Amino acid sequence: MGLNQDLTRQTQLEILISEVMKTSEIEGEYMSRIGVMFSIRKNLGISDGHKIADKRVFGVATLMTIIKEQSQQKLSKEMILSWHKILMESYPGINAGCWRTSAEPMLVISGALGREIVHYQAPPSTCVENEMQQFLEWFNTPKSQHADDITAALIKAAIAHLYFESIHPFEDGNGRIGRALAEFTLSSSLKGPVLLSMSKVIEKNKKQYYDALKAAQSQLEISDWILYFTNVILEAQRDARDTIEFTVKKTRFFDQYNLILNDRQSKVINRMLQSGPSGFEGGMSAAKYMSITKTSKATATRDLQHLYQTGIFEQQGAGRSVRYNLVLSV
Repeated sequence: MGLNQDLTRQTQLEILISEVMKTSEIEGEYMSRIGVMFSIRKNLGISDGHKIADKRVFGVATLMTIIKEQSQQKLSKEMILSWHKILMESYPGINAGCWRTSAEPMLVISGALGREIVHYQAPPSTCVENEMQQFLEWFNTPKSQHADDITAALIKAAIAHLYFESIHPFEDGNGRIGRALAEFTLSSSLKGPVLLSMSKVIEKNKKQYYDALKAAQSQLEISDWILYFTNVILEAQRDARDTIEFTVKKTRFFDQYNLILNDRQSKVINRMLQSGPSGFEGGMSAAKYMSITKTSKATATRDLQHLYQTGIFEQQGAGRSVRYNLVLSV
């Protein structure tokens, strides 16, 4: 599917928003979609001057955009440390941009306090410098071509993520950096930025992700891990395709209807579209319309009827239970 520059930018924005939000949610951090959107727009050079209050949001958004910009550069220690500094600089007590140095064991654990389950113990901090040097040598050494370019890229991304997570070189932020590294690996191997959100797929079933990672870190045979991670990437690619198709539909929709929508209607439809192709769960009601637009019930009812009569909305139910769904099939 060929996309013009505006559609490419819109699709890139949607996928980056998803990646930023989901890579954070995997770590138990939940960020405002609006804040993420403004942060990414600023990094893409299309900022409208909106002030970004949450520096954590800006850090992870900057990381995910800079990964794409640097994808054709040689991976280096300085590059990885700069990623960590960008990501973790706003977190108090974190030595951002430096390998971990604590003498305490680096444990990957889960569970309540006093009932923790240790999933993995990383190499001591005294080994991190050497381990990362070996990782970079492996990463930057050309591999023999036993597979086509796409298969080789998928395998390398899977191994790179596992290898990095097993070293666990930072005191915090290893998961987010490791997932960014996997995307960098794909883009680097395929000679161009990839447009997908692996974290969106991983976040749907975090347990499966951690179980697969734990199993791979406990043995030398990693075929199952490569299969799992490759399927994550392929599902992310399918999701990205759906996002592209949705973005095209949205653009055609507004091209067709923009001149007949008032400001209230445009605001409501844009809000619905933020939830995906189906709009709000449960549909749009007069009460929701009034809440979003801060208008009267009479105006809300009139606007909704207009949207229904023009074929923009389809109606379900009747009376007080009437709901409207967006028709996005243009």
